[in-house]
Amino acid sequence: MASSDRNEGLLSPYRALDLTDELGFLCGKILGDLGADVIKIEPPGGDPSRAIGPFYKNQIDPEKSLFWFGFNNNKRGITLNLESPRGRELFLQLVATSDFVIESFIPGYLDSLNLGYAALSKVNPRVVLTSITPFGQTGPYSRFKASDIEIMALSGCMSLTGDIDRPPLRVTFPQSCGWTGSYAATGALAAHYHRGRTGEGQQVDVSAQACLLWAFSHAHTFWDLNRHVEKRAGSFMTGRSITGAKMRVFWPCKDGYLNFIIYGGEAGRRTNQALVDWMDSQGTAPDFLKQKDWKTFDIAKVTQDEIDRMEEPIGEFFNGVTKADFFKQVVQRQMLGYPVASVKEIFEDPQHEARNFWQTVEHPELKSAIEYPGGFAKFSEGACQIWRRAPLIGEHNREIYGQELRMAPAEIAELQKQGVI
Repeated sequence: MASSDRNEGLLSPYRALDLTDELGFLCGKILGDLGADVIKIEPPGGDPSRAIGPFYKNQIDPEKSLFWFGFNNNKRGITLNLESPRGRELFLQLVATSDFVIESFIPGYLDSLNLGYAALSKVNPRVVLTSITPFGQTGPYSRFKASDIEIMALSGCMSLTGDIDRPPLRVTFPQSCGWTGSYAATGALAAHYHRGRTGEGQQVDVSAQACLLWAFSHAHTFWDLNRHVEKRAGSFMTGRSITGAKMRVFWPCKDGYLNFIIYGGEAGRRTNQALVDWMDSQGTAPDFLKQKDWKTFDIAKVTQDEIDRMEEPIGEFFNGVTKADFFKQVVQRQMLGYPVASVKEIFEDPQHEARNFWQTVEHPELKSAIEYPGGFAKFSEGACQIWRRAPLIGEHNREIYGQELRMAPAEIAELQKQGVI
């Protein structure tokens, strides 16, 4: 069982106020994984994202959203109405003792409440405000709203996903919030490092569209380098050869699919040779593959006929290989490639087990415990893990307003009655 002492975390001396919706949840969670005291601030009655499923045992309930559990663990939770004068006063009191504020409102909203960066920095000059939006704080799209599908499309990701003769696709499970939240956390920590050197806070401007540019790796450089607009090609990829040849990326195998590409470059040539050696050991490598000089193989000049000729026996070989066999050989032969794993296979992966990745988290309100993905990394100087389950609606109101802001129980009850908290 992982330690429950948050003081062991790398960010344990620091506090973050999390005002985000689902686009920014992961940012606060990452800071929390590192030990920061993250306070999730919801409107009275609870955050609308609590309605996002799936739900624990399929029981539709704002306190049983598995989405909420997954992205808001490692946070305490309070309710607060920022649009009320007293709510803004309380928020600024919390800002005075906080190191990070994370928000995902439309640009200008916090300024309209006199809670923008200029106002926050007067209360706390060291505060780092991380602002997360679909398209950033400035520019012609800055005030546009967007869900996952718009962000995936306008970042260019969907232009390369799916078959060329069918509509573009997005990844089934929404990905934009994951990419955006992780990059927002990186930006917040970069600003934190700067603060440590200079004593100055700053505002971090995070555009989800810009974050998603990195989701498709080098594809956006094809025009800059080759003056070629890459097109989606289903299970294949193009753009590696000046002849226009396409190479298969995903291959059927005995129990699912594999990822393997006939590569160029030094690492690719070694991978190609290692695959041929493996095929030869099983008596399935044709002579023309065994005789091929991979040291001089140039992926940039390969023709479609050459690719098709090589891929035919490789495809036949992969049809008789299991995902486990493939990955074992990839590791032993130092090849590039990996099996396409199901959720069940990821959960049963021996690498995750060896690293104690999965973590059991108690949910007393459910009278149960749930298995979670644990910390995203291991550090020599501190722990990174789940310290607490996601908060219930207003679970820590009395703890934070009463004990930390020293408000009397009667005042707390009155503010709840007025809809301030």
